[in-house]
Amino acid sequence: QVQLVESGGGLVHPGGSLRLSCAASGSILSIYNMGWYRQAPGKQRQMVARITSGGSTNHANSAKGRFTISRDNAKNTVYLQMNSLKPEDTAVYYCNAGVITTTTKLPRDYWGQGTQVTVSS
Repeated sequence: QVQLVESGGGLVHPGGSLRLSCAASGSILSIYNMGWYRQAPGKQRQMVARITSGGSTNHANSAKGRFTISRDNAKNTVYLQMNSLKPEDTAVYYCNAGVITTTTKLPRDYWGQGTQVTVSS
């Protein structure tokens, strides 16, 4: 079993910054892709940013220039640095990881429980 635990969400004023963290633990053999997604009330979940095990990144257009995804493979942790936050960034942010477990030796997607980010004055 694999667990993803997010932290770092909260309330911030427009123009402010937050750093989200997501640590994976459990029966992990290897982690390939990791990413952040978000879901605002009444909307579908959408990709914010993704990063491969080799460090290649992909950011959504809404995140480019403001958000930066990174990861620490030794800690099985992915980060999302969010700057210049806007009210429209308000959402629940979910961590995602593609994991090969020691038990099945097969790849599978795992999700965190989500962390709320609210941007408001």
